[in-house]
Amino acid sequence: MLITCPFCGPRDAAEFTYRGDAAPVRPAADAGEAAFFDYVYLRDNPAGPIREHWFHRAGCHGWVTVARDTRTHAIESVVAVEAAAVAEGGAR
Repeated sequence: MLITCPFCGPRDAAEFTYRGDAAPVRPAADAGEAAFFDYVYLRDNPAGPIREHWFHRAGCHGWVTVARDTRTHAIESVVAVEAAAVAEGGAR
């Protein structure tokens, strides 16, 4: 699978470290133990489109948000995490 890093260009996925689903939002500090348990341990495992965070460990050391289909590994888009946060209206 090739991931087109917005800073380095097309690179093999082996250069990246998978962090996980980009959707979960950290709960407020006073949210309680159950909310933090859910945030840390409970994840969906969808078959289809998903947004994920990847770290370019063998390149620019940048974080990217990859939108891809888990069934085919087809990548729809790759953007810097900062750009994705701004597009969504704030940091995640």
